[in-house]
Amino acid sequence: MAFNILGLNHRTAPLALREKVAFNEERLIAALRALRQERGVAEAVILSTCNRTEVYWAGAASGAELSQWLERHHDPDLDLAASLYVHQEQSAVEHAFNVASGLDSMVLGEPQILGQLKDAYRIAHETGSTGPYLNKLFQAAFSTAKRVRSETQIGANAVSLASATVSLARRMYSDLSAHGALMIGAGEMIALTARHFSAAGVKRMVIANRTLSRAQTLAAEIRGTAVELSQLDQALTEADIVISCTASPMPLITKAAVAAAARRRRRRPIFMVDLAVPRDIDPGVADLEDVYLFSIDDLQQLIDENRQQREVAAGGARLLIGEEVARFLAESRTKEAAPAIRALRQQADGIRRQTLEQARRMLSAGKPTDDVLEYLANTLTNRLLHAPTQALRQASESAESGLVETAARAGGDEADRQ
Repeated sequence: MAFNILGLNHRTAPLALREKVAFNEERLIAALRALRQERGVAEAVILSTCNRTEVYWAGAASGAELSQWLERHHDPDLDLAASLYVHQEQSAVEHAFNVASGLDSMVLGEPQILGQLKDAYRIAHETGSTGPYLNKLFQAAFSTAKRVRSETQIGANAVSLASATVSLARRMYSDLSAHGALMIGAGEMIALTARHFSAAGVKRMVIANRTLSRAQTLAAEIRGTAVELSQLDQALTEADIVISCTASPMPLITKAAVAAAARRRRRRPIFMVDLAVPRDIDPGVADLEDVYLFSIDDLQQLIDENRQQREVAAGGARLLIGEEVARFLAESRTKEAAPAIRALRQQADGIRRQTLEQARRMLSAGKPTDDVLEYLANTLTNRLLHAPTQALRQASESAESGLVETAARAGGDEADRQ
């Protein structure tokens, strides 16, 4: 049974095309059931995220057949050929392990893909479209990703603005749960940053926005409080962490306002990050004592440094993945050979019993012992070696040198033991 992967991702297809082949959970279940009806597809898992759609299957179906199925399933007029990649056998195992470990992601080492892959596998398993082959592959991929996380620094350094902001805040406040945060704005960047700080343990969070209803929507999601911009002075006084990102053409937070807040805070430090372009916070704020202001350029420098560190860590991760791929393939081949080995042993045992019975009859008939022993040895040798000899001859004729070399090596090992 062959492992196969067909897909497209952020490197091979633009967003407009990726959207056309994406699956939500409801469509995913129906697609898995339809895919299992295709000839040559014994097991299947479909991974669909904003950056990739991939079909994992075990069976004899070709990449071209699965490409046609994907086009038919979404839109017969789609032409995906130029955007698709296909991995088989060892290449498929390597790709699955790389995806699970975040080495094939747009953001190198990002952890979200592992959760998405686990969800895709869970849905496929619950739908009944997985089996022993893909079960083993995905469990090995999850185990490899865990090892990559624990033994390398691939995910240790922040490489997004939101995560880098949290990383900087942790340098100032080791326990974020003991500090309050003020988020100014309610757009996508502030929403993402607020979620990161909430996940990092910040419990007291205030969302300030020109439109109160938008602030209330985000505050409800993170269990925070919403205020209008007119209440900014009071909110600044109470906040240990201030993050701002609005579309204001002029600074919303003046040096005078922050100086007043700092006085009321009685020298308790304020950590501030301005993610807006143009800036929301007067750059002069950085001159104030007990105020630590960072700009988007400061964050970008940190992100660039962290990205370089992740690239270094990725080298170690790839070596580790190579080890896991080799182990997985070796174990798989051993298990695949087990039925053939059992059959070979059963056949040999049958020959042994049949030949031994014939030798006993010869002894009962009065044949000399030496003649019977010679018959027994020659007959066992010829009968046991007949099928393997024929197979090796055919392998030699078809240029399967690996099998011939293995047999020769086995014969040499046996001679050494004698």
